[in-house]
Amino acid sequence: MRFSSWKSIFTIGLPVMVILLAVACGTDEEGDDSPYQIGVMESLTGAGETYGQVANNAKQMAMDEINAAGGIDGRMLELVVEDSKCSAQDAINAYNKLTDVDGMKIILGTSCSGAMLGVAPLAEADGVVLFSGLASNPDIANAGDYIFRTQISDIEVGIRTGDVLWADGVQALATITEETDYAAGVRRTSVAQFEKNGGRVIAEERYGSDTTDFRSQLTKLIDANPDALHIAPQSEFSAGTIVKQARELGYEGPIYGETITVGTTALNIAGDAATGLKAITAAPDPNNAKAQEVLANFRKRFNYITLPWHLGSAYDDVQIAAECLRQTKDDQDADGFRDCLYGITWSGALGDNYSFDEDGEVVGLSRAVVEVLPPAQRTEENFGYRVLGDDQPE
Repeated sequence: MRFSSWKSIFTIGLPVMVILLAVACGTDEEGDDSPYQIGVMESLTGAGETYGQVANNAKQMAMDEINAAGGIDGRMLELVVEDSKCSAQDAINAYNKLTDVDGMKIILGTSCSGAMLGVAPLAEADGVVLFSGLASNPDIANAGDYIFRTQISDIEVGIRTGDVLWADGVQALATITEETDYAAGVRRTSVAQFEKNGGRVIAEERYGSDTTDFRSQLTKLIDANPDALHIAPQSEFSAGTIVKQARELGYEGPIYGETITVGTTALNIAGDAATGLKAITAAPDPNNAKAQEVLANFRKRFNYITLPWHLGSAYDDVQIAAECLRQTKDDQDADGFRDCLYGITWSGALGDNYSFDEDGEVVGLSRAVVEVLPPAQRTEENFGYRVLGDDQPE
């Protein structure tokens, strides 16, 4: 074919050049094969470091499994991670980085309730999905249409705790609580149910997250002669230290707590002092094959496990996110991702056939009552405690 001018050559050749450039850049008319990107905010440092790290590692493991299996319909998944430091302000800083600089519209996190409550209004206003596996404060249920979690609300923790205390014959209770949104939520809901049953709180103490010696507060609580001591910590370090120091001061009564008090780090710090402690926590079902597979793979890869529920929750969040990306085919489609979460029913490391209600709250999962074993009986397989049977209050 002959062309009358260079202009006609340029005009006819431009579409061909565009196609050649698209092929060279790895795209075609079928779509984009660049990685899907979603943000992650976990407490890699700060009071929530132990569970923030385990959650982040579980998410990385889930991402690697997805990518090794071919990705999401051929596209890889990439997690962009920021440290929320178990702090509302640091979570806001991490959120601004992920959204303003990295352009994220879907964020998995945060680890801590205070961080979640701090950043949720921004995400809701911006139309950014915030999907947490760990934050449990009851107020998160009212945070907005883009806010979801696989962690069970502390309302259930409180009801179970109050009922277990009363069933165990506790009538006069002393409490010690870290001054954070998570810990305050645990105490508030637990005390409300305990008092509803007829119990009385006869002494209470609070402490800041920078506290390392609790003997002054514990002495006051012990002097009140309570039937039991209830602990609501934010960090495993404070949980283990409080239990240890309470026994060193001569307290011989029962101790009750929640998930953080039975983390591996907390039990290692407390040692024999934690024996017999009861906690209301979420525990992976030993009969759930997927849960046991995830825990075994994590232990093999990272050579440790703490707070197995948090681990499984973080793992499931990534798997659920991958499924929603298969449906939307767009990591910028926050509305589509949100609608996917509202409609999904999932079976994974946390259990079978759970879903999310109109508030983004997980439905179909429940917590268990556990009792800490003596040190000689604690193993990696039992996580240091035994799950109590159906004789416990529901």
